Amino acid sequence: MEIVLLTALGVGGATVIGAILGFFFKNISHKFSDLVLSFAAGVMLCAAVLGLIVPSLEYGEGPWALPMAVLGIFCGALCLNVLDKIVPHLHRLSGADQEAHPSETQKLNKVLLFVMAIAIHNLPEGIAAGVGFGTGNNDEALIIAAGIALQNIPEGMVIIGPMLAAGIKPGRTFVIALMTGIVEVLGTLLGFFAVSISGAILPFALAFAGGTMLYVISDEMIPETHAHGEERGATYALLAGFCLMLAMSHYL
Repeated sequence: MEIVLLTALGVGGATVIGAILGFFFKNISHKFSDLVLSFAAGVMLCAAVLGLIVPSLEYGEGPWALPMAVLGIFCGALCLNVLDKIVPHLHRLSGADQEAHPSETQKLNKVLLFVMAIAIHNLPEGIAAGVGFGTGNNDEALIIAAGIALQNIPEGMVIIGPMLAAGIKPGRTFVIALMTGIVEVLGTLLGFFAVSISGAILPFALAFAGGTMLYVISDEMIPETHAHGEERGATYALLAGFCLMLAMSHYL
């Protein structure tokens, strides 16, 4: 349990580390951001497939292993799809004055919706890290968590600049970033306790967590990294991240 708690804090803390770095690098170029996020997408892609979906098949029973894995993948993706559609406007939480500046209100809402989307995605990412420990293979679970944490650092960096530009005070900006990290800590603990209570749900839970990660990669990360003219570099960065995680999985 101690290693799970420390991992949860590490995974969530990676977002906070990224946020702190974001204050020093407020104006990150699209090229740099796209390359880093693409690299992280490659890491997450490999972790989702090798650390979650393949083990889901291995822990499944007989002819139902594949259908259960496929069902889990699509349920994970659909869950995030639904959550994406019900994200509320959070401008009241920002403490900024929107009344006299309608256009600024729209800008602020857009930024905070982006941050809320990251927080929502952090929950299943945390669950993925926690579910990994349910297999009993702590080394593999730590690799999955490391991949998620690596992705969280640039994610934490890129949310700071837009919030500051939207008029949110630095202190409140950091608190909001901290909350996105706390969501991931809670998700890690939730995933671990869920599979600990009932090992029977482990194959589905692994595939579900893998499906959420695949959704984030395809729906959020790849489109974002291919939207600023750096498609070729982003593709190779993704491959580099994938191969790094592949090497870690193979040798560790």
